[in-house]
Amino acid sequence: MTSQAASGAVEIAGLAKSYDGETMAVDGVSLKIEGGAYCCLLGPSGCGKTTILRMIAGHEEPTAGDILIDDEDVAGLPPLARRTAMMFQSYALFPHLSVRDNIAFSLRVRGLDRAERHRRAEAMMEKVRIADLADRRPAQLSGGQQQRVALARAAITEPKVLLLDEPLSALDEKLRIEMREELRSMQRDLGITFIHVTHTQLEAIALADLVVVMDHGKIKQAGPAREVYDTPHDRYVAEFLGGQNVLSGRIDKVEGASVRITAPALESVSLPIGRRRNVNPGDQVDFAIRRDQIRLLRPDASPEAGGFAITSRIQALEYQGSFVKVRLDCDGADDFLALVPERSFFRDPFTVGEVVVAAWDDDQAQLLA
Repeated sequence: MTSQAASGAVEIAGLAKSYDGETMAVDGVSLKIEGGAYCCLLGPSGCGKTTILRMIAGHEEPTAGDILIDDEDVAGLPPLARRTAMMFQSYALFPHLSVRDNIAFSLRVRGLDRAERHRRAEAMMEKVRIADLADRRPAQLSGGQQQRVALARAAITEPKVLLLDEPLSALDEKLRIEMREELRSMQRDLGITFIHVTHTQLEAIALADLVVVMDHGKIKQAGPAREVYDTPHDRYVAEFLGGQNVLSGRIDKVEGASVRITAPALESVSLPIGRRRNVNPGDQVDFAIRRDQIRLLRPDASPEAGGFAITSRIQALEYQGSFVKVRLDCDGADDFLALVPERSFFRDPFTVGEVVVAAWDDDQAQLLA
């Protein structure tokens, strides 16, 4: 991080937005983002993530709540006074201007002379590695090159916070992966706070220091990428991120810091209570097992001691290169998957329709809130 990393801390408190006085697009959201962090707001369309971005930028005014940047309340200030910059999904480049003039445009609006505009534009083009494109028009650029121009144009104003609205959605898969690496690298080089809106789970996990999972205008969970992926708070987060199988069961017994659960197709399962506090016999609960922790066995094989197992039938197989995605018909789960390492799978491959035993260690399952 550069020395600028201490600036650009963002705090929103009780932030709300309603367009009709009744329906809440954003419903009382509170969040702290450290200066110099890369934050991803993640969720499906209509969950409120872009509305939050636009309110931080000053393009929309909140119905209620506070927005602070470096402890300064910026609600009501025009975008220019907030020291934020926004990079739009469409890039919004001027087709008649060169790359150099596109990047320098905001400096022109601020009244800088031509020589200074071009000097700063040249320095920014070097930083994002597009100096050789300076005289081209947007139509002469690839999608990835256009994105670099849009990012440089936003960053040249030296904002404290850079806001990115679905910046990778228009790119093909190969370029999307390349540009994820570019974005992260440029964020580190610039040393400023990035707030990035996306509906793509892998994109958020790959990029973010802080992942914020949203649904219906509320934050469901916020934390480091590995924490959110590995220890989801509830069924929604576990299923939305896609790394967990979620099963439901009934609590038979509370045993100190653990509960014993009965679930369809399973004998009694013991799970730690974890973050859940109020548990009682008879409660219906959800619990999750990571899909990459599932082992597939032949029906005549015995699971290792201390593990759990479900007998099931293979519905579909999908080769994913480094692993094989196996879809199982599992009583009590809408979408039960095993992600089996490729080498392990093809040593003794299974077929669609085959009966198998899905097994996992007892310490791999976790109770959800």
